[in-house]
Amino acid sequence: MVRPTPPATRRRAAVAAAVVAVALVAGVGVGLGLQRSQDHARLQAEASASAEVAASARAQDTAAYGAAVARAGREAGAAARGAARDALLAAVEQGNETLAASDGEVADGAVRDTLAEVLQRAKHALESTPAASATTSSEPAADGESAAALRTLAAEVLAAQKAVQTAHDEWVAARAEQEARKAAETQRPRAPGGGSGGDRCETTYDGPPFYTSPPTRGGDGSNGRLPESMLQATSWGVDPKGTRYWLRTEATQALERLNVAFRATFGHDLDLDLTYRDFDTQTAMRKALGSIAAVPGTSKHGTGYALDVPELPCEYGWDTPQRAWLVANGPSYGWVQPSWALRNGSNPEYWHYEYVG
Repeated sequence: MVRPTPPATRRRAAVAAAVVAVALVAGVGVGLGLQRSQDHARLQAEASASAEVAASARAQDTAAYGAAVARAGREAGAAARGAARDALLAAVEQGNETLAASDGEVADGAVRDTLAEVLQRAKHALESTPAASATTSSEPAADGESAAALRTLAAEVLAAQKAVQTAHDEWVAARAEQEARKAAETQRPRAPGGGSGGDRCETTYDGPPFYTSPPTRGGDGSNGRLPESMLQATSWGVDPKGTRYWLRTEATQALERLNVAFRATFGHDLDLDLTYRDFDTQTAMRKALGSIAAVPGTSKHGTGYALDVPELPCEYGWDTPQRAWLVANGPSYGWVQPSWALRNGSNPEYWHYEYVG
């Protein structure tokens, strides 16, 4: 027989169960609180890490932008300095050419001295300033002159070069005027009938006057159409119209050497009458003189390799010391009389000489 549980006992059991329930609820609450605290700490840590990553990325972006700006600045500076260096180099080349061409052909040598001095400074600047290809955009600017300094120096060179060129042009014009005046004063009258007058020094030419030709503007290099780039004028002499005597460059240079020896022997420069003959002049001579003149486009004068001395028989004629010297010594300088022009040739011309190299 089961005895019934006393009421007191049942009350104590109920109280104990309640206590246990409360403890369980409290334990769950504490657990939930701890979980929330841990989650919050984790979120804060993750946020802090994200902030650090973002700050690092911003710093890297800033550094990359700064490097790009610096590199662009170096590239722009190098390009500017390279362009200024190229401009100075071109000015120096032009100045050197003018200095060489004007040697002994200016009235006042001080302008040439000024150009030589500024060219020397420009040379030092170019040597101390490397070309743009010598450095890279990642390198700092190399030693040497700045772009502004190089541009200023180029302007100085060009100004000095222009002064020398002007002085040279004035000298050439004055020399041409002097030579033309001298030629007009000393020109002998032409005897009618081929110079058959009593003075054997009268010219043997009795045709219409013809003159030497300047370089052909825009010439293509063919016979009678030679541009200035293929020719060089002699350092002495002009014709009665004031035209300088032009020949192919190598022929003029050889003639310059021959003239030095001729002047040492006879005390004066070799007299010239005709050198380069353009196509139009060849055409006019053929029309005026007939078959005695070459067919236009075939004249040796049209090639820049022929010259005529004056047709003065007592100075350059068959039996003169001058012709004898030219025939004997001319070949050493590349200048000869062709066989057809000799006394017994097919078309005797004591005044005609050709350059054969």
